Amino acid sequence: MNIRNYNIYFNTHTISGIIICALLYVIFFAGSFSFFKHEMRAWQHGVSYEANKGVGKDFDFLLDSLRQTHNLQGRDIAFYLQPHSLGASVNMSVSKDTTVSKPQQAPAEGQRRGRRGGGDATFFYYDFHQERASTYAESYDMGEFLYRLHFLAQLNQVPIRIGMPFGYTLAGLVSFLFLFALITGLLLHWDKIVSNFFIFRPWSKWKTVWTDMHTALGVIGFPFQFIFALTGIILIVNWVLVKPLSNYLYEGKEQALYADLGFSDGATYEYLYKPIDQDFSMQSYLAELEQKWGGSTFSRIFIKNYGDESMHLIVQAKPDPKLNFSGEGKAIYRIHDHALIYEKDPHTASSYKDKVSSIIYHLHFGDFGGYPVKITFFILGIMGCIVIISGILIWLVARDKKNVPKRKRVFNFWASNVFVAICLTMLPVTALTFIAVKVYPEVNQEFIYSVYFYSWLVLSIFYVARRNLRATNKETLLSGAILGLCIPVVNGIYGGNWIWKTFISGETDILFFDLLWIAIAVVALIAFVKIQRDGIKEDKKRLKPITK
Repeated sequence: MNIRNYNIYFNTHTISGIIICALLYVIFFAGSFSFFKHEMRAWQHGVSYEANKGVGKDFDFLLDSLRQTHNLQGRDIAFYLQPHSLGASVNMSVSKDTTVSKPQQAPAEGQRRGRRGGGDATFFYYDFHQERASTYAESYDMGEFLYRLHFLAQLNQVPIRIGMPFGYTLAGLVSFLFLFALITGLLLHWDKIVSNFFIFRPWSKWKTVWTDMHTALGVIGFPFQFIFALTGIILIVNWVLVKPLSNYLYEGKEQALYADLGFSDGATYEYLYKPIDQDFSMQSYLAELEQKWGGSTFSRIFIKNYGDESMHLIVQAKPDPKLNFSGEGKAIYRIHDHALIYEKDPHTASSYKDKVSSIIYHLHFGDFGGYPVKITFFILGIMGCIVIISGILIWLVARDKKNVPKRKRVFNFWASNVFVAICLTMLPVTALTFIAVKVYPEVNQEFIYSVYFYSWLVLSIFYVARRNLRATNKETLLSGAILGLCIPVVNGIYGGNWIWKTFISGETDILFFDLLWIAIAVVALIAFVKIQRDGIKEDKKRLKPITK
């Protein structure tokens, strides 16, 4: 490689990487845990999906409960079902029937308005196992928090108006710059990619360890990281593609474009003002589809114009990826005459859009191969975190030389010090928050935000002020390991879910999450011991000439 190309790749890789390193670390760290979002929910609430998945979701009971508190006539009701979950998000619109009273009322604290945004529209989460409804803020858990943190959704509350949510836009920009860093990094090491791939000297001095780790783990994780950068860009900043298409082909009507692509159900039915005198049972329709579509799970259910002759039931389903990797099912029933007017089998009919969107979603969320795929993706995600930290330290060491002006060396150190403090404190802060949500009796969105962000801020400021990168690395590993080992103990004391009990009762999702933290703690302790021993050796070397 000629020197000009090398310098271009090196500078592009270094600058793009150092700009986004802290945010990219947050995305990778939170995203790695997000592979176990449903396990985190089961662990926090102490209710295993695996042990209770045979219990059916009684939608008729839910509708009966809603009828006790709301006049459902003329409403659109949507149910959003997450896989491996015992609950559903429910969105209920205002009534289309003008004869029905629609009192104006503000939503409860933490509750979002319905999509129509006015009247008595409501949005809530319903737990079928406990038969209990709660607002979004009340049902908020660590799985939801880390999942949304991995695309910086919390930053949407920052009052910066750019036409799109600030957090999503920033996450998309980070993904885009990360793609540049990946490609230029690969080109940078292309000539020695084979030889460098097989060189890893974990017992050498730390400068060598960081360099080998950054190169070897970067090459190993390149396909994984490239996939996540690319799919992340598509999932987060798809508005870059949607905007011009909707403006020129759909006259600015984005919903029409999404409807044609099949990403939203924009079907509307004229309200006829003809009430139907019959008992509506969702379960009979769902049971019929379950029998037809065996091996698939319902993802979204829509009721249009409830109680009117124009009432329709729309059911969407996703097949088991082992049976069909790219299918999507849909059925539409006209209720007044029980007619099935449209059906798309999830196992046989797959459009081009289904294939493309399924590949993107499955590759990004790792939900197609059970625990082996999730664990592999988790390890590769944590490897990405290590590559980021090692890159920061390599960048610092390369610029900490006498020929570099002092003011630049000071700036480089402080930049690295801040980045490392923000990144490495995520481990103990995450473990601490998991303990807090298990110990505290009433956990909601505000509580999780307070514990996580305030403790993260305090620890970050402490280690930034301390100005000791080795101490930051060593102590965050030790504290994270100790707190991580406490997580299964706290689960047993406060939830009664000791490891042996969850194993015997078949609550594999809760059991797995406890074992995951034990494994993380053991690895962190091993790393801490190595850093401690190497620190002692270096101290002895420095003191030896003084003794003489």
